Amino acid sequence: MSSGEFPEVRTVAGAVRGRREGGLEVFRGIPFAQPPVGEARFGAPRPVDGWDGVRDAFAFGPPPPQEPMGPEVEPPAGLPAGDDWLTVNIWTPESDPAARRPVMVWIYGGAYKYGSADDPAYDGSRLARDGELVVVTLNYRVGMEGFALIEGAPANRGLLDQVAALEWVRENITAFGGDPEQVTVFGESAGAGSIAALMAMPRARGLFRRAITQSVPGTFFSSALAGDIAEALAGELGLRPTVADLSGVDPRKLPAAGAALTARMREYVHRWGPVALTPTPFSPVVDGDVLPTAPWQAVADGAARDVELIAGHNRDEYRLFLMLGGLLGRVDEGLASTALGLFGPTPDAERAYRTAFPDASAEYLFELVQSDWLFRMPSLHLAEAQVAGGGRAHVYELTWAAPANDGALGACHGLDVPLTFGVYGGLGAMLIGPEPTPETEALSARFRSAWTAFAATGDPGWPAYDVERRLVQLLDTEPTVTAYPEEAARQLWEHHAFAALPLTTA
Repeated sequence: MSSGEFPEVRTVAGAVRGRREGGLEVFRGIPFAQPPVGEARFGAPRPVDGWDGVRDAFAFGPPPPQEPMGPEVEPPAGLPAGDDWLTVNIWTPESDPAARRPVMVWIYGGAYKYGSADDPAYDGSRLARDGELVVVTLNYRVGMEGFALIEGAPANRGLLDQVAALEWVRENITAFGGDPEQVTVFGESAGAGSIAALMAMPRARGLFRRAITQSVPGTFFSSALAGDIAEALAGELGLRPTVADLSGVDPRKLPAAGAALTARMREYVHRWGPVALTPTPFSPVVDGDVLPTAPWQAVADGAARDVELIAGHNRDEYRLFLMLGGLLGRVDEGLASTALGLFGPTPDAERAYRTAFPDASAEYLFELVQSDWLFRMPSLHLAEAQVAGGGRAHVYELTWAAPANDGALGACHGLDVPLTFGVYGGLGAMLIGPEPTPETEALSARFRSAWTAFAATGDPGWPAYDVERRLVQLLDTEPTVTAYPEEAARQLWEHHAFAALPLTTA
C-alpha cells in the first residue's frame, strides 16, 4: 500500500515508485518482459529480470521501432531511447491491494506497424478517475519486429507481447488496486484486431473477462501470404526472411524496409489481392500454432464464450483514408468499379452494391465497400460469431460526424479514440478541432461511462445483440437503440466468411 506524492508498489520483479497526478497514482515505463534485442531478438517475450531497490516509474518506456507516420524523417523530440520497448503504464485511484477495482487494458492501433503507449491520445487519467478503475496501457512490437513471418522465429510476436503484458497484469495488478478477475481489454483498429486474435488464442485464455473491439480490421494472413510478403520485405534489404539474416540489421533501420515495400505494394496485387491496396503489409498470421484459426471461426466455435464483448464500428470508416490519400472528391467510376470488384464479398459484388445502393455516387461506393471489407463487416461478424459460439455481445455504431473540416469526414476511422479517452490531442485535434465543444464532451462522457460500466458490470447500458432483433447502440448527440442501421450492407456480406487471406498466383 502506498501514500504520499511518490507512491511505491512492490511488483513480482521489484519495487517501483510512481507519482501522484490529479488525484491518481501514475506509474510509467514498468518493464513486463526483457528487451527483445540481442539473443532475444525476434523471440517470444522473456520474463523480466528482477531488480533490487526501488525503480522510478516516472517516464514512458521507449516506443518499439517503427517507420515515421508521415513525411517527417526524424521521430518526435523527447521520446525515450533504449531497447526497453516492452513496458506497461498504470493509472490507479489508489494502489491499495484491498481495493480490487476493475481493470481496463488498452491495446493501441496503427496498422500493425505504428503505435506506442506514450502517445498523449492514450492518457488514461480521465477513464481511471471517472470510472474509479485501473487503466493499463502497454507497448508491443509492431512492423517486422512484431508481425513479419520470419524463419526461425515464432509468428505473431506482437500478439505474444500482448499476452505477456496481460500475464503481468494478472500477477501484479492487485498491488496497484486492481482486480485480476475483472480485466477488460479494449482497443481500436489494429488494437481491436489484436483483441479478436487474443479471443481465439489458447495462450490468452483466462487472461481477460471482457473485451471492447473498436473497428476490427478483417485482415488476417495465411502462412503462405505472410511468407510471400516477408520475402518481399526482407528483399528490400537484399536479405532473406530468416532470423540469421535479419538479426544483424539494427532494429531502428528495419522499418525502412516496410516503408519501401508499402510505397509499391500495389505491384503485388496479382499475388496478394486486396491486401496490396491497403496501407500496410502487416497483419496477424493464422499460423496454426500461436493463432490456430481466424478469429471469426474460433469465436463461432465457442473459443471466447466466457468473454463478454462490445464490438462496434464507425459509420464512415474509410473516409479518413480517402482524405489521407488525397482522393476526396476525386474518385471516378473506374476507381469505384475496381474497388467493388477487389473488395466486394462475391464475384458479382459490383452489381450487388450498385443494386443495393442505386443512388450512390462513385466516391461513396468506393468508400463504402472498403469501409465494409476492412472494418464494418468484420466488427459485426465478430459479434455474430460470439453469439453463435454461445457468448454475449453488445454492438454499437458511431454515427456522430467529426466536427473538423465542416463535418466532411463524417464518423470516420479513429474518431472513437479521442471520445473514448476524453483526450483531444494528436489525431483527436485533427478530427475534433482545437477545442472540444460541449457536444463533443457530452458524447465523450457517454463513451467513457458506457465503457467503464461494462468493465465493472458487463452491462454498457443497452441490450445485448441477437440475430433476430439486431439491436445496436447508435452513439451520437442523441443516442438511440435501434435495429442495425447498415442492413443493406449486412445482407450483402451475410454469407461471407472472414478467413485467412490467401496467396494467389494468378
